[in-house]
Amino acid sequence: MRTNHTFCLKHPKSLCQSRKLIQFNSLCTNMLHMKTMSECASIFKITPEDASSLSDEELVMLLIHDKIPARALERILGDTTRAVQIRRALILRGTKSKTLEEFLLPMHGYDYSHVLGRCCENVIGYIPLPVGVAGPFNVDGESLYLPMATTEGCLVASTSRGCKAINTGGGATTVLLADCMTRAPCVEFPSIIQASACKKWLEGHGFNKMQDAFRSTSRFCCLLKIKAAVAGRLVYIRFSASTGDAMGMNMVTKGSERALEELGKWFPTMSIVSLSGNYCTDKKSAAINWIEGRGKSVVAEAVIPRMVVESVLGTTVAALAELNLNKNLIGSAMAGAIGGFNAHAANILTAIYLATGQDPAQNVQSSACITLMKAINNGQDLLINCTMPSIEVGTFGGGTVLPPQASMLDLLGVRGPHAERPGANAQRLARIICAGVMAGELSLCAALATGSLVESHRILNRPPPCPIDRLAPH
Repeated sequence: MRTNHTFCLKHPKSLCQSRKLIQFNSLCTNMLHMKTMSECASIFKITPEDASSLSDEELVMLLIHDKIPARALERILGDTTRAVQIRRALILRGTKSKTLEEFLLPMHGYDYSHVLGRCCENVIGYIPLPVGVAGPFNVDGESLYLPMATTEGCLVASTSRGCKAINTGGGATTVLLADCMTRAPCVEFPSIIQASACKKWLEGHGFNKMQDAFRSTSRFCCLLKIKAAVAGRLVYIRFSASTGDAMGMNMVTKGSERALEELGKWFPTMSIVSLSGNYCTDKKSAAINWIEGRGKSVVAEAVIPRMVVESVLGTTVAALAELNLNKNLIGSAMAGAIGGFNAHAANILTAIYLATGQDPAQNVQSSACITLMKAINNGQDLLINCTMPSIEVGTFGGGTVLPPQASMLDLLGVRGPHAERPGANAQRLARIICAGVMAGELSLCAALATGSLVESHRILNRPPPCPIDRLAPH
């Protein structure tokens, strides 16, 4: 019998089972009397065993009446895929799609157990992003392909052209300048005298105490530096620590929390304002990251012969050097840029981030880059280098646990923690990214120098649209 224009009981159950089922009206059939929603909710205790006896429709009604939280479906059902299906049915009521068949967000063919408790909550499916590869690319003597997840046409093709030009000149060379993740709590004191004393203690005799506190939280987390800034009675403590092959935000935050506990023993009048005081700085453009660095600080360089500049890039050494000066340096200075002295570093970095399971929101500070070009060897060759002081990446933890993203790390040979040298895989990934950014910078600047940017996008980025009715539902 249909009971509210949407749901019906298709299969009769025993009286004992029926008392556990959710009824959406007070009547079901003449043979079977169901309890009301409030009556069922008062006696029903959801467990995976109990929930498995309920239909999807009945569970949706429980969700609608706030009898169970949508976020807890995986735990209640013990079935991650069914939890996604029920949650989709719930949110479908508030969308323009009329049926699940019209809901084009894919659901099947994905192992949601890898996501649970790690990457996302209230999951209703997944977004497929096309992944291309740029290359082959010679980086520090190793030939590899750059995995790039993007929806921007021309990006992979353009980066590949940059790779080709760099390869013919001998490939890209990279160096790692620094490796440390930061967290900066904010604390307050009753007077500026005490605030000043805390700063001096932290940057002096107190450093070893803070280092011991960090070390007690993880064998991979080593405090390297403390920079304290005072604003009135407030002290912002920027802890910089190495974190092995993890990106390290959680690790450094945990170490900072333990360090504050120790600091409180020496300064009992101190009060903690926030575990993160924005002096770190995370996911925000900030001069301190540009100057001091955060994550991996990397430089990539290449020399491209004049003949390659002309044959592969279709321009001249002088034209590229002049364009880079006027656009990436003077133009960015006119705009008041902080770390934005480049053409499109964020494009390449974010595409590789998405493909390899990094935090895409960290592109804000990670894509800070200064691109330099100049003619060398009496104008016969082009020297290009990219300096990126804040590349925040890891090769285990976070999104790197997802199989597709992990496979892209495998493609680069940097998956997981390094067996012998903790941190080496994440450092290598950062160096590859910086080299990839350089390839992208080279190609885009060449397109701008020759005036071919619009035409290339017209050819590669404007295909005939696919009618919506041709998209296969999932």
